Amino acid sequence: MVHPMLFGNMEIYLIVALCLFALGLYGLISRPGFISMLISVELILNGAGLNFMAFNTFLAPDKTVGATFTLFVMGLAAAEAAICLSIAVAVYRRFRSIIADDISGLKD
Repeated sequence: MVHPMLFGNMEIYLIVALCLFALGLYGLISRPGFISMLISVELILNGAGLNFMAFNTFLAPDKTVGATFTLFVMGLAAAEAAICLSIAVAVYRRFRSIIADDISGLKD
């Protein structure tokens, strides 16, 4: 069975996806700004999409399943980016800051 791919085995793809996920999780925990949190969530979703495509390429009998899930993740990421950016703009207009730690007035 010949697979047209960049790397030869699935472990390389899973390691890259794990690095993306870990980098996104670290950025989500350590960065206080809304925009950096948004970028970190995008990295996490990209790691999940890479996992779907790796398992699709190497293990799936039906080659459309992984691509379908990956397209769903990409659509979810686009919707999440649009909603989060609109929330960040609204929060900035109200509080003049997009640092999550500075915004304690959201309870009001």
